[in-house]
Amino acid sequence: MATKQEVIAFIASDFPQVKSIIEEVGDRSATIRRKIGVEDLRPGGTVSGPVLMATADFALYVALLGEVGIIPLAVTTNLNINFLRKPMPDRDIICVCKLIKVGRSLVVGEVSIYSEGNQDAVAHAVGTYSIPPARNGKK
Repeated sequence: MATKQEVIAFIASDFPQVKSIIEEVGDRSATIRRKIGVEDLRPGGTVSGPVLMATADFALYVALLGEVGIIPLAVTTNLNINFLRKPMPDRDIICVCKLIKVGRSLVVGEVSIYSEGNQDAVAHAVGTYSIPPARNGKK
């Protein structure tokens, strides 16, 4: 397991390009905030799908790191997202991830994505991460 501070330090050193803020990590979960700017909007004034997917993927990664420790080479093997309603263009995006299964080689989680201040999800994602063999005991 890794603490919130350990995850934040790892992300800051290895992924300085990440625009998301880690708010909570632990208990097979993570909460991520992504500030939305004009560069994140598509025509029609909605948050772009790639921004929502990237933030959901990051939430899964952070939850995984918090649960199994710092594993830099864990990778996404699947990410499926359903867009439910238009996100607010002037509100932060909040991703709440819950890990569904934590195995030796695969971790599966779901992410509910919200516009800050709204209890109705704007999107829902389910993703799978692969844990590299050196971590899961195989050679």
